[in-house]
Amino acid sequence: MQIRNIAIIAHVDHGKTTLVDKILHATHVFRSNQETGELIMDSNDLERERGITIFSKNASVTYKDVKINVIDTPGHADFGGEVERVLKMADGVILLVDAFEGPMPQTRFVLQKALQLNLKPIVVINKVDKPNCRPDEVHDAVFELFFNLDASEEQLNFPTFYGSGKNGWFNSSLTPCEDITPLLDGILQYVPEPKISEGTLQMQITSLDYSSFLGRIAVGKVTRGSIKENEPISLVMADGTVKKSRVRELYVFEGMGKKKVTEVLSGDICAVVGLEDFNIGDTIADFENPEALPVIKVDEPTMNMTFGINNSPFFGKDGKFVTSRHLRDRLIKETEKNLALRVEDTESGDTFMVYGRGILHLGILIETMRREGFELTVGQPRVIVKLIDGKKAEPYENLVVDVPQEFASKVIDLVTRRKGEMHVMETKGDIQHLEFEIPSRGLIGLRTQMLTNTQGEAVMAHRFTEYKAWKGAIPGRNNGVLLAKDNGTTTGYSLDKLQDRGFFFVDPGEEVYKGMIIGENNKPGDLVVNSNEGKKLTNMRASGTDAATNIAPKTVLTLEECMEYIQQDECIEVTPHFIRMRKSILDEDERKRVQKSMKAEEV
Repeated sequence: MQIRNIAIIAHVDHGKTTLVDKILHATHVFRSNQETGELIMDSNDLERERGITIFSKNASVTYKDVKINVIDTPGHADFGGEVERVLKMADGVILLVDAFEGPMPQTRFVLQKALQLNLKPIVVINKVDKPNCRPDEVHDAVFELFFNLDASEEQLNFPTFYGSGKNGWFNSSLTPCEDITPLLDGILQYVPEPKISEGTLQMQITSLDYSSFLGRIAVGKVTRGSIKENEPISLVMADGTVKKSRVRELYVFEGMGKKKVTEVLSGDICAVVGLEDFNIGDTIADFENPEALPVIKVDEPTMNMTFGINNSPFFGKDGKFVTSRHLRDRLIKETEKNLALRVEDTESGDTFMVYGRGILHLGILIETMRREGFELTVGQPRVIVKLIDGKKAEPYENLVVDVPQEFASKVIDLVTRRKGEMHVMETKGDIQHLEFEIPSRGLIGLRTQMLTNTQGEAVMAHRFTEYKAWKGAIPGRNNGVLLAKDNGTTTGYSLDKLQDRGFFFVDPGEEVYKGMIIGENNKPGDLVVNSNEGKKLTNMRASGTDAATNIAPKTVLTLEECMEYIQQDECIEVTPHFIRMRKSILDEDERKRVQKSMKAEEV
């Protein structure tokens, strides 16, 4: 049977997962009466809630007696580690681009990886049914992007399809047709069959699956030879050591699931059960003459955070897993399948340093852990600083902002204050397209401020470019915070009296503790307030005076917003049902003592 392996790459929200849904339906993977819902491939709860793909996944369909392995990849640069290894399994890529927005920075990031691996591209311009879309301009922009990324002559001669994933049609021209068969025919025509080289077995493990029944499962593409059930094999590790092992069971992908087989020939993607202690990037090779494939290199992390046990007064009230042993085991387990993540021990046995690709990357890990029942404390995200030629260097990012013209000056002002430099300014219809180069530090806390200043209209995206010279201090949060004075329950009476001091992150009737951040001060500097005071009751009553507290509703921050909000001496307490911000040192006198000693050291 002929095989085609194709990865689908696109920026967040350009309709990648919807396209996969249409391919699955068009090739009759499901029974005609089967309920499938939307976004079939985004199986993880977090993916469905946020509407983004985080983990790459495989599905397989059969069209005109050709097996097409479809690989859905994440669109976020923060999940770059996920994308790079997945592309190793593909022989061609579908680059999906929105007919209005055109190619975005993260499309560029993934496309660059695909072109370097010499994959054959097919361009699909999606959402041509949207008002003010501009498919012809977008096609030119895509060609320019290919050219800028040093695509070969053959890659520049890419086929283009237009259509609407939502309405279920794709065609080689802008004329609507009935379904997506022109695109499926295009995949068979333009994507090459897997290259099969002569020789003994070689298969690189490019992703992991886990089953509580079968244990860890290795997934990858057989690049040479064939692999059989029950066959003895060699596992060549990244450091060159060779372990002997045996294949217990073999599966290939079929539809959304897997099918057990006895042999897989080269060119197909399969899942291998029965191997012990393997890592992503290892090679499954011939038992007697093992030959390793080149090790997968993943981009370095650019940000780190401290993860520690929850040591607040509310410790253990909400979560199941609260000890440092639980925390350590969970983080180590995550590094096995999350390649761009690194974990290191610190001097304290209760805290760990976790390195990741960005705030979203680390935020997804924290969110996943809290849903599993963990309680933890996380510190402020910091960029990783390196010494290059004896000089201090920090990571820089390419930041792209699309915003209505009336807000463009506010955006430019915001970004330049954070040491960003503007490189491109173009007008697209009534939208201003701005591109900046900015230190990664400048992005922390930028999104919230930008949405506030542009009435929620700004669309921003960024990707890591390189390490460059340190840019100096960047102004952080201007205002101080309101801190709870004592443990207890907040009352409407005291919050009402404190409203002129700032705005609150808590409502009346919430449990708070000493040193917890309950609001933002209107002025610089922190303020300790008594939020738990009840009204002194007398036997004189005036009708209606007790009910006359008009308190503004609390401001609710998401986990990522909290990570961007906190300063160096603050941290976030994360439990399954609560996200609270607090000072790292809860006692006010102790905090002042530490600040004094730090100032004395600086002098």
